[in-house]
Amino acid sequence: METETATRWLTHAEQCAWRTHLEVNRLLTYQLEKDLQPFGLTMNDYEILVNLSESEDRRMRMSDLAAATLQSKSRLSHQITRMENANLVRRENCESDRRGLYAVLTEHGMETMQKVAPHHVASVRRHFIDLLSPEDLTGLDKALRPIAEHLRGQRGRP
Repeated sequence: METETATRWLTHAEQCAWRTHLEVNRLLTYQLEKDLQPFGLTMNDYEILVNLSESEDRRMRMSDLAAATLQSKSRLSHQITRMENANLVRRENCESDRRGLYAVLTEHGMETMQKVAPHHVASVRRHFIDLLSPEDLTGLDKALRPIAEHLRGQRGRP
């Protein structure tokens, strides 16, 4: 039988940092979504377009794309259907595995990516990068990297 340990409540400084992180995450995501709306895209759409545009042959297995975007396979399937209807992506059968499917970036999807990317980068700069000094960015990267590595290691665990 495990013994219960006392709860380590957050200090005032820890609670302030945590709540600021949550607020920045929500507000930044909201703003970036808003800046993609004129292009008819969501952040999920954009993330999928980025993943496909950076992949060999502009294609990824659906299961790998689901893992890369942290989406369930069924949620990704619905998302891909919507993006297929907009002619941004298409599905192709996997020749080596008859059950497998690829998501493939269409020419229209690539053109959309090339059109939207400069606006998205400008939005990221305006609302994040340019508000911090180079030293702050280095410190932020250094501070967040162990958290990202820890959380990547937790994926797939109960």
